[in-house]
Amino acid sequence: RGPAVEAFESPDDAYPDARTAAEAMRRLRDLSAKPDQPFFLAVGFLKPHLPFVAPKRFWDLYDREKIAVPENYARPPKDAPAGAVHQSGELRVYAGIPPTGALDEETARELIHGYYACVSFVDAQIGKLLDELERLNLARNTIVVLWGDHGWQLGDHGMWNKHSCFETSMHAPLWVAAPMRTDVAPGTRVAALTEFIDIYPSLCELAGLPIPEHVQGTSFLPQMRDPARPGKPYAVGRFGPGDTIRSNDARFTQYSTVAGEVTGTMLYDHRTDPRENVNRAAERPDEAKRLQDALRRIALPPDR
Repeated sequence: RGPAVEAFESPDDAYPDARTAAEAMRRLRDLSAKPDQPFFLAVGFLKPHLPFVAPKRFWDLYDREKIAVPENYARPPKDAPAGAVHQSGELRVYAGIPPTGALDEETARELIHGYYACVSFVDAQIGKLLDELERLNLARNTIVVLWGDHGWQLGDHGMWNKHSCFETSMHAPLWVAAPMRTDVAPGTRVAALTEFIDIYPSLCELAGLPIPEHVQGTSFLPQMRDPARPGKPYAVGRFGPGDTIRSNDARFTQYSTVAGEVTGTMLYDHRTDPRENVNRAAERPDEAKRLQDALRRIALPPDR
């Protein structure tokens, strides 16, 4: 697929995300011609996905000599079950990346540098979109939700990309701006657990629309109003044969065959081990069983 990174002296619109932003701005201008007509506009950006390619000026924002690899770089978690740590197949298809084994730290820092550059590049495109909302006098009455569909490993535990049940893959960014809501303080940070299925009912409530009965998510507007308010007790996720559940303090994962046989489990204590370096499932069977029961109750079919 060619190189995994590129720093090219070019205008922003040499890259698809800048053209997406330009098209979204054009759509906003069309929508602004009907100020009394509600609208919904979805804008999907590619970066910071591989390949890490962006105009050179975004690379220049960072000094590679100051970029460090993660403290658990190329070090799998202690006692993790087989299959929990993948071999970064998505990255391996790019030129210059060895087909197996750990990447040397120089290559790792180059990739991390590229990831940072892509984050800044897409941040600039989002900024253009928000500026256009302001210019068109739409910002005061428009709810903006910005989120990523997954996390990302940058050498953590020897992995790159996503494709895992670790926090690095499952924890994703989520920002919500609702300027018309006087009961939500700008800049509020909420630590309560939430899930992607909660975005839709939250948008309904923010917009003053009824929440359909079939919706399985829960509005997080109460937590936006009061960041100290508890959120969901659990958030669940899945990748491949792994099903995972996150509480406020821990993450539990079980791996199963297609027939439902459990082949391995992981338990990480986020109070003492937020980087998930030591699997505690064997030494804390009661806690593991409690989270496993919750996972089965919430998300799994009876045979799992």
